[in-house]
Amino acid sequence: MSTRSDSPPPAVDPEVLRQVAVQVATEAAEHLRGLPRPWDSGAADGSVATKSTPTDVVTASDTAVETLVRGRLAQLRAGDPVVGEEHGGSAGVDPDRVVWVVDPIDGTVNFLYGLPWYAISVAATRGGESLAGAVVEPGSGRVWSAALGHGATCDGRPLRVSGASELSLSLLGTGFAYDVRRRARQAALVAELLPQVRDVRRTGSAALDLCAVAAGWTDAYLEHGCSWWDWAAAALVAREAGAVVRTPGVAGLAPAEDGLGADALLAVTPGIAAELAERIRRAGATQV
Repeated sequence: MSTRSDSPPPAVDPEVLRQVAVQVATEAAEHLRGLPRPWDSGAADGSVATKSTPTDVVTASDTAVETLVRGRLAQLRAGDPVVGEEHGGSAGVDPDRVVWVVDPIDGTVNFLYGLPWYAISVAATRGGESLAGAVVEPGSGRVWSAALGHGATCDGRPLRVSGASELSLSLLGTGFAYDVRRRARQAALVAELLPQVRDVRRTGSAALDLCAVAAGWTDAYLEHGCSWWDWAAAALVAREAGAVVRTPGVAGLAPAEDGLGADALLAVTPGIAAELAERIRRAGATQV
């Protein structure tokens, strides 16, 4: 006889989870600032390796930060599973448990080259839905966070997306995959969109691009091929700041087909959301 209960999962306070995410991500950022920097030591010491392609890098700092985050979560949230970019995890989508999703350094290539646009992302999810999250920038010290239904902040200040209403005057953020063939298709899509917007920006960190939309620094962000840990925290920040957010599938759960491509990540201020989505479809998003 099954012992599984049909009762709903116990209530979880998103604000409590947000506090944990902020605490752990902030501690991880401080730890990262104390580690040897690859742009000082170079790659000859074996601190830099590659993953899916020669351009998809992972540093010793990535693994060290994720190890620290997992250790702190085990202390603060004993029993909660963790899914991370470097050490993996098989928890996936669990409707009955909080699952933490961690990106120890989002923007590793920037980190490798000494550019400041990288971040640590920690999110609490349940059933594939983000309940709370924090994105911390070690370079600037900024702390972005959100809790489901409780809004989003940067350094404690409430966030709100821009009021852009004309696509031609909007600023679009984007990013590119590591696979060269897919990168070429993404570049072709952006080339189609470029004449239709004010300009395009590419920072190299999906998490920070989403936070930029939340702050109103950009009006939209589009990228295909991002992983769950890239956006689990920051997509919630953007959504809680008022953005229209469309995320890829999580752990095998694909979004409804809408012509944007199954693994499209899109965050956009409401005033241009419908028009931008249609332009992305016309530009051939499903072929990316």
